[in-house]
Amino acid sequence: MASPLIFKRDPVTDPRVLAFLEEHLSDMRRISPPESVHALDSEQLRAPGMYLWTAWTAGQEPQALVATCALKTLDAGHLELKSMRVGAEQRGSGAAQQVLDHVLAQARVMGAARISLETGTETFFAPARRFYARNGFAHCAPFGSYQPDPNSCFMRLELS
Repeated sequence: MASPLIFKRDPVTDPRVLAFLEEHLSDMRRISPPESVHALDSEQLRAPGMYLWTAWTAGQEPQALVATCALKTLDAGHLELKSMRVGAEQRGSGAAQQVLDHVLAQARVMGAARISLETGTETFFAPARRFYARNGFAHCAPFGSYQPDPNSCFMRLELS
């Protein structure tokens, strides 16, 4: 199990965060066809209605960036999970669960009734799809501005 993480609401300006997000975008562009890459860049993550959290190691200096996760406002009570990424060295450690738990708690505080997400259908994304399913996300139709796409898997969690 990962050590407890420190979460920060992030303005998307720290060079370490920017590099981490660029690595995420690079991976998505390498794995998915261009028309199926829905990852957001740093400018998009600063837009109104976007909320980014970063997760950092606790109890060591300097703190190391472990993960990112964002919520995008779709409409009243409906949020989209975006930019959830755990650094390669932390995968399998339980850090992803801490990040998702934190962001779901934040969504509840924000009054969300549901959270939707889009992830890939490629083999690379299989662990993510299993992780979300274990956490109660179920397959759903495309939402928001998404269109049906054989490279996209859409999932939703009803918050109660």
